[in-house]
Amino acid sequence: MDILILGAGAVGLSIAAKLSAVCNVHAVSRKRHAERVMSQGFRMSGIWGEGTYDLSCSEDVPEDVDFDYIFITSKSTATGDICRQFSGVLENREVVSMQNGLGNEEIIAGYTDHVIGGTIITGFEWKGDAQVHVSVESGPMKLGRFPSGIDGTVMRLVTLIREAGIRVEATDSIKSSIWSKVLYNSALNPLGAVMGVPYGRLGNTHAWSVIENIVSEVFMVAEADSVILPWGSAGEYLEYLHDVQLPNTAEHHSSMLQDISSGRKTEIDFINGAVVKKAHELGLEAHYNSFISEQIRFMEDLRADRYYEL
Repeated sequence: MDILILGAGAVGLSIAAKLSAVCNVHAVSRKRHAERVMSQGFRMSGIWGEGTYDLSCSEDVPEDVDFDYIFITSKSTATGDICRQFSGVLENREVVSMQNGLGNEEIIAGYTDHVIGGTIITGFEWKGDAQVHVSVESGPMKLGRFPSGIDGTVMRLVTLIREAGIRVEATDSIKSSIWSKVLYNSALNPLGAVMGVPYGRLGNTHAWSVIENIVSEVFMVAEADSVILPWGSAGEYLEYLHDVQLPNTAEHHSSMLQDISSGRKTEIDFINGAVVKKAHELGLEAHYNSFISEQIRFMEDLRADRYYEL
C-alpha cells in the first residue's frame, strides 16, 4: 500500500516510522524536519521502540502516486489550511483524521466523501528536529468510518496498522471515541499547561476539583448532542480517568504546554473551546471550560508578546 501523511509533526512522523516496515509511506512535514529526516533519518525512542528510520519526507506531495490512504496528523488549527492546500490530492481519496478535538472530520468532509475518523491517546514529545520520544500510551488507536460505521476499507487499514506494531481497534461509533478523547484532553491538557506540571501531578485534590467540573460539563454537552459515551455518567468516567488514564500518562507533559513554550498556537479552540461553542449552540453553559479556555488564550497572547517565560 501507499500511505501519505500530511501535517507530519511528532505524531505523523512516528506513525510513518512504524508503517514504513509494512508499506510505502511519504510524509509531508515542515522544512527543517523534512531536511533532517532526508539527511539523517527520523529518530524515535520510547515505548514504540528505539531506532533511526529512513523515511521519504518532503514539503510537498510526490506526483503520480495513487495513495490508498491519506492521514492528516497536523494540529487542528492547521486542518483547514492543509485541506485547501492539498484539495486536489484529497478529492475522492480515503482520508484519515488522526487529530485532537472536535470538528476536524467535518472540515475534511468538505474535500472528500471518504472520511475515516481516528483517535490516539499516546504521548509524543519532540527531542529535537526529526527526533521524537513516545512516552506514554493510555489505550489503543481507534478507527472508524465518520460519523459512524465500519467497512472493508476501514478494516484493511486496521489490519495494516496492527501489522506495523501499533495497538489499534475498529469502532462503528468513532464519534463516541472522538468525544471520549475530548473528555481526556479537556480535563488534563489545559490545566497541565496552566500549572506547568506533568499529568500525574493533576491528581492533587485542588486540581482534581477543577477537573471534575470540566468533565461534568463536557459529559453534559456530549449527552445533549446525542453522543453515546462508553461511561454511564461523568462520575464513572472520572473514576476511569483517575484510576487508569492518569497513572498511564503520569509523566506526560501537556501538548498545550509544549505549544505555549515554543510560541505556537494551541488547540484550545478545538477542545475546551469547541465544547463551549457546542454548549451555546444547544442552549447550555460550560463555565469551567470557558474559564480554562480563556486562561490558555491569555497565555498564548502573553507568549506572543514575549512577556511570558515558562
